[in-house]
This record gives sequence, structure tokens and C-alpha cells, in this order.
Amino acid sequence: MPLPLFQCAVLATAMLLSSASCLASDQKAEGSAMPAAVASATKPLQEQAKNKMPATPANTKAAQVAAAKLVDINSASKADLMKLPGVSEAEAAKIVAGRPYLTKTRLVTKNVVSMEIYQGISKLVIAKQKEIPAPKGPAK
Repeated sequence: MPLPLFQCAVLATAMLLSSASCLASDQKAEGSAMPAAVASATKPLQEQAKNKMPATPANTKAAQVAAAKLVDINSASKADLMKLPGVSEAEAAKIVAGRPYLTKTRLVTKNVVSMEIYQGISKLVIAKQKEIPAPKGPAK
């Protein structure tokens, strides 16, 4: 004999509530393990603090590797520029001829490379500026 609609609704609600309470108790159990996981993940940062090294992106190995891979459009050789995706020999020659660049976006604004090529290389290039020595003595 089938159950009336009201009894089915009550039974379904009871099942949902019991599963929700089981889920909540599982989350509480997982939450108690979190401090140990957080502590192990932050251990390298704590070691840096002990050594009085500021925790900056420049101190991380990944940031140093990423910075080392950037190609400086103001000093890279034509061969190095040709290794960038989409940069042909002609574009590399145009980049070299148009130096120096204040920013890497100047490659597009000066019509050295197309927007399509720029989008492919924008995360791989940088436009470093030559350091200008500080003036000696008081300014007049």
C-alpha cells in the first residue's frame, strides 16, 4: 500500500535533516585537523621570520626563476627575441631597431609588433631601464 503524500514528505525531510547533521559532524572532524595542515604549510615562512628575512616574492625561489626567464626587450639579442612565440626575424630586427622602450607596451603603440604577437609575449618580456647615476653634490 503506497504511503500518502504527507507521510512521504515527512520521511524525505527527516532523511535530509539526518544527512545534513552527518555532513556537519564530518566537517567538524576535518576542521580539527586544519591547524596542523596550516602549521606545516607556513613552516617555511616561520623559518624566514627567524632568519629576519622579509617574506617577499623576491625571496622565493619561484619568483627568482620567473624573473630570470623574462626577456628584456631593451637588451636581448636578436636571437633571444626570435625564441619568443610568434616573433620572426623581421619582428626581432624591428624590436632591436626601435630601442630603447620605456615600457613593453610600446611594442604595440609604436607598431613594432601586432597586438596578436604582443599578447603572446607580454608575460615573457620586460623593458628594463638603464640606471642613471645619482648626481654628485648639491643641486644648483
